[in-house]
Amino acid sequence: MDKNSLINLLELVKSGEVKVDDAVSKLSDLPYKDMGFANIDNHRELRVGYPEVIYCGGKTIEQVKGIFEFMATKDCNILGTRATEEMYKEVRKVCEDAEYNKIGRTIVVKRKEMQTTESYIAIVAAGTSDLPVVEEAYETAKLFGNKVEKIVDVGVAGIHRLFNRLELIKGAKVVIVIAGMEGALASVIGGLVDKPIIGVPTSVGYGTNFGGVAALLSMLNSCSSGLSVVNIDNGFGAAYQASMINKL
Repeated sequence: MDKNSLINLLELVKSGEVKVDDAVSKLSDLPYKDMGFANIDNHRELRVGYPEVIYCGGKTIEQVKGIFEFMATKDCNILGTRATEEMYKEVRKVCEDAEYNKIGRTIVVKRKEMQTTESYIAIVAAGTSDLPVVEEAYETAKLFGNKVEKIVDVGVAGIHRLFNRLELIKGAKVVIVIAGMEGALASVIGGLVDKPIIGVPTSVGYGTNFGGVAALLSMLNSCSSGLSVVNIDNGFGAAYQASMINKL
């Protein structure tokens, strides 16, 4: 339940349209719901403006289904990351409006409309192999009410492709740069635009990429100012931070 929903509920109680006992029932799970295997944080949106997000990796299919089923009773938007198709099929049994992004491995349930920002987040990716991280970031940013532009396959191996899309990138309020291999794209864009940049190293690459460590260190050691870096393959974390910046 977000702040506006809570205020509306109190107003309905005052007007007599909602009985006190019914209101107490709605609030009984605040501040969290103990499900035995998980404690669902119902106060998070009240505190930070964004509801709890379900990290599905490491959870059983039944656990993911149960969390979605409970959160759906709160009429909030729900995002599950690192979800399998089998998880999605079970979630659909309790949330018929759930949508699955197969590439990004996200499950989204939209229960309320959010005003979309006029300013936009640019998600820029070095290669097609980075698309799973791109899609995770995209679904997160969109669900949080951001206008998003995707610019993909513009890595430094063919840097002329980047220059062809540079004006679109420069027009963003914040830029997410996703790259594997040696992760050079974040440094290049950092030297070309005057907006905050969030680098996302990916695990894409051959042996000495070390599962994304090489790209991570390249971005952390970048000489381009204005570049911050999240963890390897963390499209969700980058989009969350970008959303906060875009809405300032």
